[in-house]
Amino acid sequence: MPTPTMQPDIGARFDAVTPAADYVRREIMVPMRDGVKLFTVVVMKKGTSGGPMLLTRTPYSADKTTSRNVSLQISEILPVADKELVEDGYIRVYQDVRGIHKSEGDYVMTRPLRGPLNATATDHSTDAYDTIDWLVKNVPQTNGRVAITGSSYPGFTSLMALIDPHPALKAAVPMSPMVDGWVGDDWFHNGAFRQGFLDYFVNQTGSKSADTDVAMGRRDYYADFLAAGSAGGFAKKYGFDTLPAVKKVMEHPAYDSWWQGQALDRLLGTRPLTVPTMLVVGQWDQEDSYGAPAVYRALEPKDTSNKLLSLVIGPWRHSGVNYDGSGLGVLHFEGDTGRQFRRDVMKPFLDSHLKTAAPAFDTPPVLTYAVGADKWQRHDRFPAGETVNLYLDDRFSLSLAAPAAKAAHDDYVSDPAHPVPFVPVPMNLNDRAMWGAWLVSDQRHASTRPDVVTYVSQPLKAPLQIHGQPQANLFASTSGTDSDWVVKLIDVFPEENSVQPDLAGLQLGIGMEIFRGRYVKSFEKPEPLTPGKAERYRFLLPGVNHVIPAGHRLMVQVQSSWFPLYDRNPQKFVPNIFNAAPGDFQKATQGVWRDSARPSHIAIPVVGGAAAARAALPN
Repeated sequence: MPTPTMQPDIGARFDAVTPAADYVRREIMVPMRDGVKLFTVVVMKKGTSGGPMLLTRTPYSADKTTSRNVSLQISEILPVADKELVEDGYIRVYQDVRGIHKSEGDYVMTRPLRGPLNATATDHSTDAYDTIDWLVKNVPQTNGRVAITGSSYPGFTSLMALIDPHPALKAAVPMSPMVDGWVGDDWFHNGAFRQGFLDYFVNQTGSKSADTDVAMGRRDYYADFLAAGSAGGFAKKYGFDTLPAVKKVMEHPAYDSWWQGQALDRLLGTRPLTVPTMLVVGQWDQEDSYGAPAVYRALEPKDTSNKLLSLVIGPWRHSGVNYDGSGLGVLHFEGDTGRQFRRDVMKPFLDSHLKTAAPAFDTPPVLTYAVGADKWQRHDRFPAGETVNLYLDDRFSLSLAAPAAKAAHDDYVSDPAHPVPFVPVPMNLNDRAMWGAWLVSDQRHASTRPDVVTYVSQPLKAPLQIHGQPQANLFASTSGTDSDWVVKLIDVFPEENSVQPDLAGLQLGIGMEIFRGRYVKSFEKPEPLTPGKAERYRFLLPGVNHVIPAGHRLMVQVQSSWFPLYDRNPQKFVPNIFNAAPGDFQKATQGVWRDSARPSHIAIPVVGGAAAARAALPN
């Protein structure tokens, strides 16, 4: 019989995966304990038997993640980082978290753990448990062993799975995890709001499909944020303030119980460590530099055998571990460092815990890439360096000797009407190339500004290796009643470099961070600053393994704005900076103190300690 002319031409869904494909891809609605079903995609090579499972729970569409290309090859439809795993028999599982994309239920952007902030019976921990339970019972091709991984938000869900882990969960590799959104990850850093993330709230919560774009055009973000006034004014201008997620953040500007109750390093610190866990982060992670080292500090004392917990720091941007790691910005490394880690460390680690006959793997307790020496290094602990104080000295220099002056300070005027840009203007915060590499961008654009005070050492006589988290110890005063303080530790390259001219004179940030002055005495209860009084500000810079070669110089920059990455401090104390009025913003004279009673310095973890520091930086 011929096909009738008027037979409808759109019928049942056409399966574009032909029999010639080398993989099986299943879409499943996996039930949770409360009856909500979560959209889950299971992908494996044809013929897989006894395969371990690797799970990622994501708000970024499991469907799209497992359909990278229209292809008959499994390595082409999945993310690049999955290639070696699925070609070796791993079953790859991606799942939309509750309430977004194709999953049922309500989406709470960073759904808290069951308890004071979440009166329901479900959270990311229970959803991970129920998912793993279903997978080991309903995927016949598996050996019943599961690991969980993911970067950024999926790094957060990977850590949540460790709160009350399923017995089948044998390993975890959280990458660039969002751990504490107030102290140092996505939303705030030490109380300063990262207003560039406002459009993320819109994208994630503007619709269930999480694809809402903001109609901002392509104007200069510096000028646009400045014209809007406060971060709250910017949110109101574009309607962001109508979104529940934005309202919640703006209603909690201080580190109150709402933030503390969601801090994963605190939550995990109260639980036993039972699942082998490898924490991964980039040295230049522009979004979540705080989380992995914070969880390491919380859990490392529980790892009495030094075999359950690992920390990896690579020369990457945020989530850069999953892509080509041969360079970042103007920097180039020895080979693809991302693939090196995934192939030589992550996969053997997973194999040893998930495969039934895999050889044991001597997992490094700490693995870091030594930038400047271009090699991976294994250590037993983090930091591997010994603390050495690098003091801000007279003549805008740096010294290993504590200052002897009785009263000395360097002043500058901070004007909120002309904040220091975090990259040269004009800027577009949606420019992925700029955003991914801005932490390695040349800081010369800031070092010559009159509202940035700069201290620089003599050229190093020998290499100096910094391994750990430098700590800013800044004694500073303001003529206002509030202030922000930005401290940058910088590697200054020689002025001449005929081999790599794009590196000549480069001011490369080793570690840079901000602190909002109102929280100097308490993160929970902000107070006005006393005009003219020098306060001591202590805060950690991101974790690094950085070798500064001989001939390079060390630099420290101090400033009071970092715009529009962070909202402007009005420099006048107001109850909630989100609601600061135009008249609240005022100039202030800032003082950086460097005398015997107020010795501003950076505590740097130096491999080889004081002797190595003296050899590199003779006074």
